[in-house]
Amino acid sequence: MAMKRFKSVDDYVASLSKWQKEIVKLRQILNSTELQECVKWGIPCYTIDGKNVVGIAAFKDYFGLWFYQGVFLQDKQEVLVNQQEGKTRGMRQWRFQSASDIKVRLIKSYVKEAIDLAKAGKEIKPQRGLPVVVPDELASAFNDDPKAGKAFAQLGLGKQREYVEHIASAKRPETKTRRLEKILPMIKQGVGLNDKYR
Repeated sequence: MAMKRFKSVDDYVASLSKWQKEIVKLRQILNSTELQECVKWGIPCYTIDGKNVVGIAAFKDYFGLWFYQGVFLQDKQEVLVNQQEGKTRGMRQWRFQSASDIKVRLIKSYVKEAIDLAKAGKEIKPQRGLPVVVPDELASAFNDDPKAGKAFAQLGLGKQREYVEHIASAKRPETKTRRLEKILPMIKQGVGLNDKYR
């Protein structure tokens, strides 16, 4: 299921062709806590004091909870997974395959612990100041289009990193080419890859 960007949680839920009842149940659980419901990056997100605590989302084979600082949770039941080992530092997922997987009391205990950790200020800060390693495909495109290379150099490190990861994460050469065609005009305009979602 491709990730669209929704403006409200109701819109997100209404769009689901699968897992709709299950997502509604998770939403009810999260809304029964002190967390504030909002939408970030097009999916439901739940915050406390402006800090992201947990999100919900549905995919083709599963639906789940995302704990933004899940690395700090005790996870006594060993239900949490790191979606991208070696890349994701703080976030952990709890995946469900059916409505019967939703154990209200257990979920609430994990959410309560996550809220307490957020209030205590426990978080993994983004790594700042690391050098941006430009992949060969992007470097080659900048050689062909020096204007794009100059514009890229003017971007902040965070925006540079988003573009670099976008190209580096493409598995197939044709995907990299398609992505390059899309991002080069954006780079020349001085905009970040995800600016429209901020």
